[in-house]
Order: sequence, then C-alpha cells, then structure tokens
Amino acid sequence: MALLDKVPGDLSLYIGGMFTLRRRDALHQANVTHVLSVLRMPLDQSLFSPFRHMVIEVDDVDDENLLEHFPATNQFIQEGLNGGGGVLVHCAMGKSRSATCVIAYLMQKHNINPSEALAYVRQARSIVEPNEGFMKQLELYGRMRTPDNVEDSPAYQRWVYQREIELSRACGQAPEAEKIRFEDEHVSDQAANFELRCRKCRRPLATSQYLVSHSTPSVINDQNERSPSVGPPPNCAHYFLDPLSWMRPELEQGKLDGRLECPKCHTNVGKYAWQGMQCSCSEWVVPGISLSKSRIDEVKKSAFSEIRRPPGATAPLPANASHSRQNL
Repeated sequence: MALLDKVPGDLSLYIGGMFTLRRRDALHQANVTHVLSVLRMPLDQSLFSPFRHMVIEVDDVDDENLLEHFPATNQFIQEGLNGGGGVLVHCAMGKSRSATCVIAYLMQKHNINPSEALAYVRQARSIVEPNEGFMKQLELYGRMRTPDNVEDSPAYQRWVYQREIELSRACGQAPEAEKIRFEDEHVSDQAANFELRCRKCRRPLATSQYLVSHSTPSVINDQNERSPSVGPPPNCAHYFLDPLSWMRPELEQGKLDGRLECPKCHTNVGKYAWQGMQCSCSEWVVPGISLSKSRIDEVKKSAFSEIRRPPGATAPLPANASHSRQNL
C-alpha cells in the first residue's frame, strides 16, 4: 500500500498530487479529515467524500497571487489539525502550489523563514519546488511576519500596487485612477531625514521617506517596503518619488507621461512616465515620477523640525510653518 508524504514532526499534515486522492486506504489509515485543493481544474467531487474540502483556484504561474489566500489556507489547515484528524494539501503534481501553502503554514506555525520551511517539506516530498513567483511571495509573507490579515499590511498593498503598475506598463497604458497608490495617504509614521521644497515658493513637496533609491538595490527590500534613504547619488539630476497626494490631479488623468507642477505656484518641478524613465545616472526607474534637482531645495531635518514642535513649545516657529505634512 502506497503511503502518504507526511511533513516531518508531530503534525498530521500531508502533501501530494491529484493521484494521492485515490489512495483511499492510505487516507483512511492517516485519518485524513480535511483536504485542501490548490489548483484550477475540474474536480471529481466523488474524490472528496467524506472529507471537509476547500478549493483555492490558482494556476501554477509566477504572477498568480497565492499570497492573498495564505490566511484562509492556514486557518483551514489549523482547523483540521485542531480537530484531531489529518490534513492533505494537494495540487496537480504536489510540487509547487500545494508546497507553497504548506510552507506558508509552517512559517506561521513555527516562525521560520521560507528556505527553512522548504527544506522541511522536502524531507517529506523531495520534488517540491514552488515557482519563482511563489517563493517571492513567501519571502514577502515572512517579512510581513505572517499576519492573519495580509490585505491590511502596507507591504502587501504596495506589492499589489507594483503588480498593477507592471500590468499597465505591459499594456502600454497608465494605471486606472482608483488603483494608483498615493504613498503619503498610507504611510505617515516614518522618520524623515530631509524635506524637498519648491525652490520658487518654498512649498514642501516631499520628505525623504518617499524617495525611490534606484542606484542602491538594497534600499527597496523584498517586501516592497522602503528603508530610510539619504537621497540620490550626486550625479543624479532627479529625485525619484512614490506618487504623493498633491500629484493626484495630474496622475489621475490617465496620461502615460506628463509634467508635475508645484500645487502652490504652478512652477514646473518635475515630470512622470508610467512606462519608466532613465535618470541622468543611466539607471532606469519604473514608474518614473521625479522632481528636478534644479527646481528643488533639499532642507535637512534640523532646519524644518521646528515645524513639528510639540504643543506648548515656546520657541517661535519659522515663517513657513503653515506648510504641515498633510499638505504633501
């Protein structure tokens, strides 16, 4: 009698392909009560009686979003194990999709990274190999600290936004207005090293946490979160930025590229190109949303920190203190 591929340890967790469902004696012996199917294809429902059954309809392709299903698949697996039975996770071949869901569960259960969980699962089934896109999603999931609700995570939201941008770029179109992520409306608690102001009217346009550092890959980590940046290299003529809310009237017009004007004095301060833009340092940035160094002044933190003086402070505020952060 063929045995099931059991994940090592005390958990009654099994992984396999479609043919595993026909090993009825082995399933009965393992006391399997829950079956998680991770595939998109017609299923013979008779194979799933009398099991508690859950289906996640995804294809085994790099750009499939399996990450959004991790909380649900983790909960389903845990419910089966809590009930004292065994849980089988399968896809077509028991190699990529099913392995990804088992790895996600082990990451959350044991607080381990994707590589450790993958090595663990391979002890049960040596052929497992999540596709490259799924591995990147597992890495992001780990850096997000395996939350129970991924959709509320800024890292996940940013990742979805980047996918939308890539899709729009592939189609030669600007992203739909409602899908543009204006970063200052989502992230507001990061420390800023400096502020960028319009050289003509001194209106604050951005702070350093919204800079896209295109010459140091490590600045943008695998969870699409930005580490503190100290600005572009000296030979760059532009500051590349995330979309910010003051750009909304221009960016929501549906144009592939255009100019950015200061919202106060309407001076041309930069430009954008959803398909990407090459910096003067020869690096290519996608999407390209930039402010020109020749039109912008960089003000170090010490020069504008007085604006954020706590209530009750006695020191006088600078003349431009009315430009608060929410105006970005």
